Amino acid sequence: MELIIAAGLIVILALGFYAGKLLYQLKTQTERQNSARQTRIDNITESIRTIALAMEQQQCNLSEGVIRICNLLDALPLTPQPDYPAEYPALHTLHMKIQHFDTHEARNALSKTERRKQDKEREQLESEHESLILTEVEQLKSLMVTVK
Repeated sequence: MELIIAAGLIVILALGFYAGKLLYQLKTQTERQNSARQTRIDNITESIRTIALAMEQQQCNLSEGVIRICNLLDALPLTPQPDYPAEYPALHTLHMKIQHFDTHEARNALSKTERRKQDKEREQLESEHESLILTEVEQLKSLMVTVK
């Protein structure tokens, strides 16, 4: 009987040690994931601030900046995910209106006439939304400092 009790205690201690080891591994894995998540948030917010500053200083055209910022906002791993289209309607409106334009190789494949037509339409859309977008970009720069 004592042998069974001793064996039972050894099994219980072994299982307790194993459970403790698993809990420690889970804790370190969670810490690594949180650290990686925070690093990603920091990198994305820094990119958003840089693009916003470039847009303000006219080093980046509004269309390119809007596309990049909207994609970065969508990539932010925040829980709960903020409603960025409601918070920055001008950015998202322009993004929706220009996302169909050709880029990269597809743009290079266009005829000069078609490329000029798209450029003219894009510039018209940019001018219509410029003041609101620049206001939102300023707000976005300030917000991105506090995102964690």
